[in-house]
Amino acid sequence: MVGVFYRAANPGSPPFVEVGDVVATGQTLCLIEAMKLFNEIKADGDGRVVAIHVENGNAVEFGSLLFELEPVASAPP
Repeated sequence: MVGVFYRAANPGSPPFVEVGDVVATGQTLCLIEAMKLFNEIKADGDGRVVAIHVENGNAVEFGSLLFELEPVASAPP
């Protein structure tokens, strides 16, 4: 086990993202707690969240698939 996956910053807070949300590069998607440290996992590109593969509070390991993003078409100029 590497860490624990959290969808929100606090137990009563709304999740950072939901399926269907459009996210921007650098936007926080979740937190991973490892050795009592919380690490923000950020989007590495713009896209729409099409799947979240881990349940809140579950353990994750290196290489675990957390989210699926699909590219979004940019608005015409």
